[in-house]
Amino acid sequence: MSQYEPLHRVDPVMRRDAREPEPDFYMPAMPPLGLIRAFERWWRAYRLRRQFRRRYLSLLAHDDHMLEDMGHHREDILWASKLPLKVDADQTLARCRALRRRGAGSVKWS
Repeated sequence: MSQYEPLHRVDPVMRRDAREPEPDFYMPAMPPLGLIRAFERWWRAYRLRRQFRRRYLSLLAHDDHMLEDMGHHREDILWASKLPLKVDADQTLARCRALRRRGAGSVKWS
């Protein structure tokens, strides 16, 4: 056999409708990229929410005077903990703190 001959010869006796043998394993197709991106966005929002809770909700154990010394207010922390997942509570609380420092009072976003 020369190098130019095909390795697998077609058997003329083989029927045309015969199928190739199936492999021993099955590898499913990749899920849609939109689904993967949606899952990544959800996972990022979940992680940010967990970070916020770990950082700020533990501050609620302190009294109001201690929170004021740290630059926080109890109402703001409680309000930010109830924001939806798509809103970054950490950034929103930082903006609220910055506005309070400027003397704008308590301004909240929904």
